[in-house]
Formats: sequence, C-alpha cells, structure tokens
Amino acid sequence: MAFVSFLIPCFVIGTDIAFSCQNTDDFVGASSPGDIVIGGLFAVHSEMLHPEEHPIKPVIQNCAGFEIQIFLQTLAMIHAIETINNSTLLSGVTLGYEIYDTCAEVTKAMASALRFLAKFNSSKDVVEFKCNYSDYVPRIKAVTGASYSEVSMAVSRLLALQLIPQVSPASSAEILSDKIRFPSFFRTIPSDFHQTRAMAHLICESGWNWIGVIAIDDDNGRFALESFGVQAMANNVCIAFKEMLPAYLSDNTFQTKVDHAIEKIVKETRVNVIVVFMRQFHVLKLFKKAVERNVNKIWIASDNWSAAVKISTIPNIRQLGTIVGFGFKSGDISTFQDFLRNLHEKPIDNNKFLHEYIMLLSVCAHLEYHDFQMCISNHSQDDLLQNVENKHQIWRDGFLNANIEPGFIHSTILAVYAIAHAIKGQCKDRNCKDPSAFTPWELLEELKKVTVIDDDKEIKFDSNGDMSTSYDVLLWKEIDGHMEITTMAEYDPEKGDFIFEDEEKKKEFLDLKKVQSTCSQHCRPGQMKKVTESPHTCCYECVYCPENHYSNQTDMDYCYRCNNKTYWAPANSTTCYRKTIHFLAWTDWFAIFLLLLSAFGVVLVLSISVIFTRNLNTPVVKASGGLTVCYIILFSHFLIFLSTVFFVDEPTEFKCKTRQALFGISFALCISCILIKSLKILLAFSFDPKLQNFLKCLYKPIPTVVTCTGIQVIICTFWLIFRTPFVKQNFSIPRAIILECNEGSIVAFGIMLGYIAALAFICFIFAFKGRKLPENYNEAKFITFGMLIYFIAWIVFIPVYATTFGKYLPAVEIIVVLISNYGILCCTFLPKCYIIIYKQETNTKSAFLKTIYTYSSKSAGSVAVSQISLDSKSSSSRATISDSCKSEKNSVNGNCHFQVPGQRLIKGEVLPKNTARIVARKRLSSI
Repeated sequence: MAFVSFLIPCFVIGTDIAFSCQNTDDFVGASSPGDIVIGGLFAVHSEMLHPEEHPIKPVIQNCAGFEIQIFLQTLAMIHAIETINNSTLLSGVTLGYEIYDTCAEVTKAMASALRFLAKFNSSKDVVEFKCNYSDYVPRIKAVTGASYSEVSMAVSRLLALQLIPQVSPASSAEILSDKIRFPSFFRTIPSDFHQTRAMAHLICESGWNWIGVIAIDDDNGRFALESFGVQAMANNVCIAFKEMLPAYLSDNTFQTKVDHAIEKIVKETRVNVIVVFMRQFHVLKLFKKAVERNVNKIWIASDNWSAAVKISTIPNIRQLGTIVGFGFKSGDISTFQDFLRNLHEKPIDNNKFLHEYIMLLSVCAHLEYHDFQMCISNHSQDDLLQNVENKHQIWRDGFLNANIEPGFIHSTILAVYAIAHAIKGQCKDRNCKDPSAFTPWELLEELKKVTVIDDDKEIKFDSNGDMSTSYDVLLWKEIDGHMEITTMAEYDPEKGDFIFEDEEKKKEFLDLKKVQSTCSQHCRPGQMKKVTESPHTCCYECVYCPENHYSNQTDMDYCYRCNNKTYWAPANSTTCYRKTIHFLAWTDWFAIFLLLLSAFGVVLVLSISVIFTRNLNTPVVKASGGLTVCYIILFSHFLIFLSTVFFVDEPTEFKCKTRQALFGISFALCISCILIKSLKILLAFSFDPKLQNFLKCLYKPIPTVVTCTGIQVIICTFWLIFRTPFVKQNFSIPRAIILECNEGSIVAFGIMLGYIAALAFICFIFAFKGRKLPENYNEAKFITFGMLIYFIAWIVFIPVYATTFGKYLPAVEIIVVLISNYGILCCTFLPKCYIIIYKQETNTKSAFLKTIYTYSSKSAGSVAVSQISLDSKSSSSRATISDSCKSEKNSVNGNCHFQVPGQRLIKGEVLPKNTARIVARKRLSSI
C-alpha cells in the first residue's frame, strides 16, 4: 500500500540550554524502556513562554510554572508501572513509558501526540499516512492523559486516527463521553455532567438561587459552564453573572479580566456564592486579588482545584470565606506515599521533571512553605538554568506528600492499571515481548471489557468510556491556624444524593444554609412567587396565596388549589381545611324552638281530639261534621306537624323524599275535608233554589275527599319517580358545606303547593259565601280566616324561600308550615272548644234552634223558597213566599206575613209563628 511519511521536527531554541530541544528524544520528559510502551501527557508546566506577542516562526518554546500536583501525577504513573512490572500481573512482560509535558497548551500536546503516532522502531520518527491502519504498529500502545479536557479533545481526535486508546485521569468535560467524536477516549473519573449536577444539587439544598460563575475561556470551561447552566436551571438556580478569564496566563488581558471579575463580585452584594471552573494557576491569581479586596463569599470549587494545597496555603486565605469543592473519590495510595519518601534515591537521568524539581528545591530552599511553593511555580526553565549554578542539591522531606491531591493520584494509578489489565487480556495467547503482537485498536476493544478491582470493588468503563466513581465533597476548614481540606460528605452520582459519615459532618453541611444568596427574599409557606420585570425567574416578589389556595413549602412558583370543594383555605394559608358541614341540627336553638312549636301543635291536636270525643253528642261536635270528619282533619293536622321533624337534622334521601310528600298529601287531605264542611254549611243555609241544586250535585263527601287527596297523591308519586328530591351539598358559603334537600323539580314542587292553594281558594270562596251564619254557629267565617292565614303565610314564604340560603332555609319552610297549620287548626277547632268548655249553655239543641230560628227569620225573606213543609204529618200543605218579609213592615207581634200562592196578602194578616221554627229545624237537620 502506498503511503506518505513525514518527520516529527524538533525545533531548537539554543544549543547550550539543557531544557532545549536538540532532537526528538529531548522532547521526552520522562521515559523508561519496556516490551510495551505507554505514553503519558501531563501539564507539568502551566504555560509556554511566548517572547513575541504573535509567533513568527514555528518554534516550540520552553515552559514556565512548575506544577507540583501534575508532577506528582507523572510520578504516580511511573510508580504504577514499576509496581506492575514487579508483580505477576503481566507474567514477564514489562511496561515502558514515555511521558511528555503539554505545558497546558494544545500545540505542544499535539506535537507529543504526533510522536506517539510514529511508526515503531522508526529512527526518524516517521508517521506514515495510510488508508488502513489495521496493521500499523506505532511506538506506543496506549496513552495516559491529558491533564485538561481541552488538550484531551485535540489529542483524542489525533489518536483516533489509529484508534490508540487514551485513558485520562483528569479530563472531565462532558463532551468527551461522545464516542462518535472521541471513539478511543476513556477516563477513570466521572463526567462533568455528574459534577455540575452535584454542584447544582448542593446549591439548591443550601437554599441559594442567585450565584455567580467564573470559568476559563476554553473548550473545557465553556462546556462546563453550559452543563452547569442546564443543571442550575433544572434546580431553579439563576446565574447572576458569568465571567470568562483567558485560558492562558500569557494572555496580556488576563490581569485586567481578573480585576473586572473581582469588581463584579464586589458590586453584586446579593451574590454570596461563586462557582469557579478554572485551573489551579488561574484560581491562584484570582484569589490573590480577592484577598486584596477583602472579598468574603462561599466558593464552590470544581475538581480541578478543590484539593489544591498550593491554593489552601495562600496567606489570609481564610478571609475569602468558605470553600466547598468536589474532588474525585480517592483510594489507598499508601504505597505511592512510600514511593515518594524514597524518591531522592531514584536516578534522575531519564526523568527531566524530577531533575527540574530537584533544581527548584535548591533555588527555593531558603523560603517558607507558601513562598517555597510560589518560588517553584514561578520559575521558568530558562530562569532555572541561570540560577542553578553553584546551588547545592537539597531534598525537602515531606513536601511532595504534603501536596498530594489523592483523587488525581488515585485516578492516575487506576488509568495505568486499566491499560495493564487490557494488555493482560491481549497477552493470554500471544508473545507480547514482540511489540507487533497486537495493535492499539485491538487493545481498545479489550479495554472496553476491562474490570479493575479497587478497594474490593469491581469498576469498569461504561458505554461512554467513563468510570462511575463517586465524588468527595470537600470543605476547607481552618484547624490550628492552618487551612485543612477535609471530606464533608460523599456524592453518589448514580443516586444523585449526598452521603454523610456522621451527624457532625451533616451539621457542617447544614451550617452552609446560614448564608443567604438569593435575588429575592425566600417566600414563606402561604406565599408564592410573582415574577417581576427581571429576566431571571429567581427575582420575584412574594404575594399571599388567594383564598382556597395554599403553599406548604418555601419559594413555591404557584399556590396549590384545595383539591376539591369540600376543603377551603384562607388567604396566606399553608394548608387546606375541611369545610364545616352545616345543617339544621337537633341541637340548634332555633330548631329546638320550632320542634317545640310542632310538639305543642301535636299536644293541641290530641287535646282537641279528647275534647271532641268526650262531647261526641253535643250540637257543636255534630255541627263540625261529626267525629269521623273531625278525626280525619285532626289526623291530617297531626301529620303536618309530624312532617316538620323531617326538615331537621342531617338531610338524607329518605327525609328529602318524605317531608314534602307527607306535608303535601296531609295538607290536601285537611283542605279537602274542610272543603266538604264548607259545602255542607253553604248547602244548609242557602235560600237560593238554584244554588242549592248546584251544591247538592257537588256535595259528595267521600268521593270528593278521595278525589282531591288522590290527585295530590298522583302529583307526589310522579314527582318522586321522575324528579325525586335528593341531598345536595351547597358550596355557596366559602368555609362551609350546607347539606340541604334539593327538591329535584321546582315545577313539581310548585304544582304540589299550587294544588293545595287551589283547594284552599275554592274552600275560601265557599266559606266566604257562608260567613253570615248565626253568631254561635259561625264556622264558615273562621274557615275563611284560616284560609286567609294560609294564603298570607305562603305568599310571604315564596320570596323569602327564594332569597334565603344557608342551614336555616328548612326553618323557613317549617315556619310557614306551622303558621298555616296553626292558623287552620285554631280557626277550625278553637272556637268550638271555647263553646264546649266555656259556653256550655249554648251547646244545647234548644240554643242552636233558637239561634238558627233567629237567623232564618232574618234571612228567609231575602230569597224565594219554592216549597216548605210546615208539618211532618201534613205533607200536602205548601206555601210560596213571593215577597220579602220585612222585619219592620211585615212583622206583627213576632209573626211574619207571607203571601200564599194564588192569594193576596191581606194587611194585618200574619204567617203562623211556628213557620220560622220549622225552617230552623230543617236547617239544623241538614247540618
């Protein structure tokens, strides 16, 4: 196959400087031979030196800013490889390494990656261009690194050309989980997705919703900011401001933008929580400026710097406030700590990083701890070469161990072991001492299936190439005058929750809530948010929940409505209350009063019954229609009084159906009987032959009562069948439910009452015509009064009933029932009872005859009487009264003058005196 080859150039900056690149081997930071070589990419220095603002020649410059933490990661990789080579894991196959310094820049990292792609055993580091790299054997089989996500993105795309596995212990950008764009990328840490979700969860749990974010302006910073923005929005957290700092410290605008960011933090007084996605050297610059301005906030640290000892030793760091961060879960690194203690015994010939560190120790040995750290970080490689002359090599015991960030060390060791286990899988049936025994893409497939034992737990890569390890939530605390980085909790990415070791740790977490960082004050339970003109949803006003709504949590976006009509809530309520059930209860004073009236009515009915029974044969009782009719009327009155009981207490279906039907039928029965009495009275005292004939046709007592009452029974039956009354819950009162009977059909209810009214009106007409009866026998007049009371009561009832609501609505109907019932009962029976009890002398046959005689004498002449029998024995003698018998002109000595048919009335001639008596007897007998 045809191919094109090109050389990896080495650009020279000086011939006499040890750190200058004379050839490609000078480009390597640390190396060791082996049967299988693993590459390493670490940002041991924080920046590249750029003598000119814009490069003119393609020259790779030296670097500055020695990073102790990253240097420790290179040592962790070396330690892991040496440990594996000294174990039986690979059965005689040794691992080698080539570690390169990326100086935190993509350009230098790409140059290193090009050398990784060079063909194995190529003396000129030739990278062949081929259409198919399946059989291609590069100089390394896998890569550990890089330190930063932006570098890993660039390198991974290049390594993907040959599908060389890349396992990063530190690059956490979420985009790197995309296996389409980064098919050969793996990492031994979780994705930033879990970190940003954990941060948002912490902020939300602490009650903060108005925060600031500072990030570096590179791919990793932008992706982290985007991911955090999504998570913050999901947790109702608003970002008040975002500040982006240049990715490279060599940028001329870096300090200006740091000053601007600090100024923004100072001005935003309501923002007391700042989330920082930056590298350690960026945070160092930022915090130094913040200490100068006396900024005191809560700082949320990303995994890049959450455990940075270099930052925790900044003078007056405690003035910055509280620092909470998320670091990668660490494991047992005791063997690595032992490795560091013996590091001064290691040769430095093949490790330029170690050589540089030893020279830095010599240059900065006279300084205190923090200044010593700054001295190491601030020296460039060029400065170091100039100052190292005449300096004795000094080893500073414990310095490296004091600067360990356990999470990164552990993930670096884990990355090497994952590669080693994949190599072991490939070497089961191959001779791996031969570098061409397997290709990188075959190792990549094996790596996807690798399971590593870590702290007795099996962990492996998921489908995105990530290891789902947990986070440590770190809290920076001042202990004995020094800032210590302690573990406050553990965050489980799978469960999305915090795990606390003990109550003390949990208390530390809860203490964070004492700090307020909100755009608006928290809305208390009983209130809800009202969004203002601000574009942020976290800026709002708190308003009370309206009636029948409630909120039971703080900062609720809306109030819940009470879930159904049986509950209510006042304004500013935190819960709903069950509405009080209202009805006319037995214990209500008004109900008791009405029931007492009904009971008194029943007693009155029974008393009248007793009186009438004991005076059964007296004229008054007989004149009332006899005992049977009286009993029927009194029984109907009793039922009417009884029906009021069904209007009291909690309504039921039975009560609703019974009360109106019982009242309606009983009242119809009562009025029907009174109607018959009215007809009978009118018939007895009528002197008009035509009216008498008409009344005789109507006067059918039993059929009339049955028919009139039966019609009401039919009305009520149809009503109960087709539109039956039912129990209804009335919600018209806000805080109560009124249990009441719905009549089912107002039309049917109206027809029932209208029918009773029609009967009463007919009864009233007949009674009115007979109102001029003898004074001692004036029942028609009292019936007339009773009907008038009925009409007045029910006419008043209609508008009152239509406009009344509440539990006393049944009481209105009870009142009108009692008034009408008492009115008819009293007008019908009390005058008779009065005569029976107090005027017994008038309750005799002779007294009644005299009364009727007097009435007949006065009324006989006002009408024409067709035929009157004067004696029961002389049936043929008849007389025709043709003229009126005038009381003054035609009466002489008590005798009335009549003109007999065919005869002329002779002056002075009078009708026999017993004629009026005979008429009275006939009236009395008819009654």
